[in-house]
This record gives sequence, structure tokens and C-alpha cells, in this order.
Amino acid sequence: MHRSTWNTWTAMMVLAGALLPAGAAGSDPGDRGDGVVAFVNVNVLPMDRAGVVSGQTVVVRDGIIVAMGDAGTVTIPDDAVRIDGTGRFLMPGLAEMHAHVPPVPDPPRDQLEDILFLYVANGVTTIRGMLGQSYQLDLARELERGEILGPTLYVGAPSLSGATAPDPETAERMVRAHHAAGYDLQKIHPGLSLETWDRMTAVAREVGMTFGGHVPSDVGLIHAIETGMSTVDHLDGYVQAVAGDDVVSQINTGRPISLDGLIGGVDERRVDALVRLTLEHDVYVVPTLYLWENLYGTGDPEPFLRLSEMRYVSQAQRDAWRRQAAPGPKGSPDALEAFFDLRKHILGKLADAGAGILMGTDSPQMFNVPGFALHREIRLMADAGMTHHQILLSGTATVARYVADHLGLESNFGTVAVGNRADLVLLESNPLEALENLTDRVGVMVRGRWVTRSQIDAGLERLATKYSGGGTPPPE
Repeated sequence: MHRSTWNTWTAMMVLAGALLPAGAAGSDPGDRGDGVVAFVNVNVLPMDRAGVVSGQTVVVRDGIIVAMGDAGTVTIPDDAVRIDGTGRFLMPGLAEMHAHVPPVPDPPRDQLEDILFLYVANGVTTIRGMLGQSYQLDLARELERGEILGPTLYVGAPSLSGATAPDPETAERMVRAHHAAGYDLQKIHPGLSLETWDRMTAVAREVGMTFGGHVPSDVGLIHAIETGMSTVDHLDGYVQAVAGDDVVSQINTGRPISLDGLIGGVDERRVDALVRLTLEHDVYVVPTLYLWENLYGTGDPEPFLRLSEMRYVSQAQRDAWRRQAAPGPKGSPDALEAFFDLRKHILGKLADAGAGILMGTDSPQMFNVPGFALHREIRLMADAGMTHHQILLSGTATVARYVADHLGLESNFGTVAVGNRADLVLLESNPLEALENLTDRVGVMVRGRWVTRSQIDAGLERLATKYSGGGTPPPE
């Protein structure tokens, strides 16, 4: 994310007081479930297997799922808060795996609470912060202890880029320092030289620190994968890597290339080879389709600024996004359509082959309101040919696998199972039938803390009033 975008976002979020102070959610009688909660007679999407398990009772105690089984066979403690699940659907909370919290030192508390609430309000119970600051390490621990309402936070370190790591020695020093500080992964931005990259990867392997993000052009996707890239965000480098030889030659020599030329030279054999390489090296992909279509294809920003979630964004942020879109589309309509279709084609092939796909949006980058953007991303993932089950996996069980295998951290989440962290979403309707049902929320549970739909709605309304002066929200 560009620092100018973050400066505007920071100004937006500091305009008023906190939205939902820690401890406010769940304060209505019978709503709070920090001790024992039972979802009774509910349909469960366990996500450790396909389909729905009907008629279950799920018991949560102190933030952990302690029992699950057929309704009538599970003993419900007398002190449990009972939540009627009849006709409803319980699934793991979703994850936003390219998220941002302010990458500035010590941002105002209300700013953090607002951002974190927007994620929870949209059923997001896990985020991976992809531009770190030291305060975020303390924030992650506060979230884990339940001192702030918000998702579990995995913290990416301040990024290595051509500007921050201009030589191998600087990259080595930064990786060692970031590992010692306790960051969960090393974020990569463009601009690293090949020599610097190779030193960085060697040191990262030595200290046991995973890395992911952008693929520097001097490195290239294939070398990045072969030297241990953990996640490739934005499908960075995939389109270039599958282009024909004439296009690759233009890229390698630094000659300008249009989107039309890039699309015209695609070699399907390279697509298949790259999918195999991704699988062989257990690389995870964060596609951010919605962001890329906004960045490349936006001509008229007004339809975006009339989206319903823009009522939770200040006028200053709307104006900044309008200016960011001012240059217009970065190609002809036909070229853009082909470019976006190719990205979706690559994603579909990766998903069908079994590669690890992780939900992510890069919020609050261009027109991406935290939490809300994830549901717009999901629609494009479906357009790419991913099944509803594959899409839900990318925000649940696959995330847990990434956390275990790449971050080396506890991964007791992402499925509805005894012993797992109680990060859950209760829905009125089945998301396997229609992805739009993910927004039909009864409530969200974060580490056992139950936040009802009415509390979510009230919190969002307070935020809308905060940024609109109580005016009529823009129409969708």
C-alpha cells in the first residue's frame, strides 16, 4: 500500500471517538458469551470435510469449542447462554490474508478499534497484517487476550523493498532484526535486486522466518518460488511468467509493453508448468482480484463511491480514492477484459490443482473498505471458476494450514471442531448454496465472545454517523 493512501486513511479514522470500545459488544443481557455458549440444533459447515452436518449442538467454553454432536446427545451446561440454531448455519469465521492496520507508530486507539470492528462486523475473525510496525506486536497480544474486540492478528514485518533494502547487507540486518523482534513473517515489496533477494532468502532460511508479498521484477516469479517464497500476493508475476517469448523478451529488456501485448502472447503450457511449480513448492496465493480490477480498470469512480459501505468512510477518504482513480483505465476495454480474464483463468487452474488459495483484498487500498471488500472479492473468485466450497476453504481451513506449515504457529481454528478456537459465524442461510448468504449474519463469535447482529448494526450505524454527520447514506 502507498504511504499517501495510509496517511489519508489515518486522517479519516481520527475524526471522531471510538466506535465500539473494548467490552461494549455483547453487553445486552443474554447476549454476551465469554463463559459458556451453546449453539443448539444448528447446521454446521465444519470445513474439515465437505458439506453440512445437520442438527448439531456446539458448546463453547472460555473461547474454545468443548463439545459438538447431535442435538439431544450433547449435555448443555446449566450456565450456558443458549443460541437457537434451528434452520441456521454455523461455520468458521473468515480470514483476510492481505490486511492492513496503520503502519505508522502508535496510531490513535479509536482508529484501531474502528478498523478491527469493520472486520468483525463482516465475519472476519483472522487477519494477516502486511505492513508492520512494532506496536502491532503488542496489539496482536492484546487481541489474543481479548482486551480489544477484533480478529486474531498475524503481523508482517516492515517491508523489504528497493528503498528500504538497497543492498544485501541491509536486507540481512533487517531480516535478523525483524525475526528477533517477533514478527510472524517478512513482507516483500518490489525493487529488490537479485543479489539482495538471494541474501535475504538465505538469512530467512537460517533464522526460520517465512516471507511473502510482491515478486521483485529482477527476481521473477520462478526464482522467487524456487527460493522459498511463501505467499505470492496479488498473483504478482504470474501473468508475466506465462506470457509468450516475444512478450518476455520485451519485459526482460525493459521495453514498454501494453496490456494488449501481454495478453496476446499467453502460452498455456507455461500456465500448466507454473501451476505445477506452485504445488511442488507449497506456495500459497492471495489473488486480490477486486483490488486489481479497481487499480487497472477504474474509469469513473462514482459508482464505487456510491457503494453502500462507503457510508463508513470519510469524505476525505472518498476524495483521495477519487483522485487516485483520476488517470483512468490502464488499457483499452478489450485489453483490460482479457487481462482480468487471464488472472481469473490462472487462479481457477491453481485452485483446481489444489494449490493453497488465501482470501485477501489489501484493504484499505483503493475503494476497499475493510471487511466489506472481502465479500466483493469472493464474487470475483466465483467468477474465476472456484466452487463455493473452494472459496470458503480459502478463508478458513486453508488459512489454518498456512499458519501451521509456514508460520509455525498454533492452528486450532478454521474448522468447527472440538478443541478449536471459537471463531465462528452464525448465518440464517447456507453459503454453499449462495455466497451472498455469508452476509446474512445472525452474529459473529470471536474467541468465544458473541457479538449479535443487532450490536453489529448499531456499531455500523454509529460509524456511519461519525463519518457522514448522520446524513442519508449513499445509494448502492
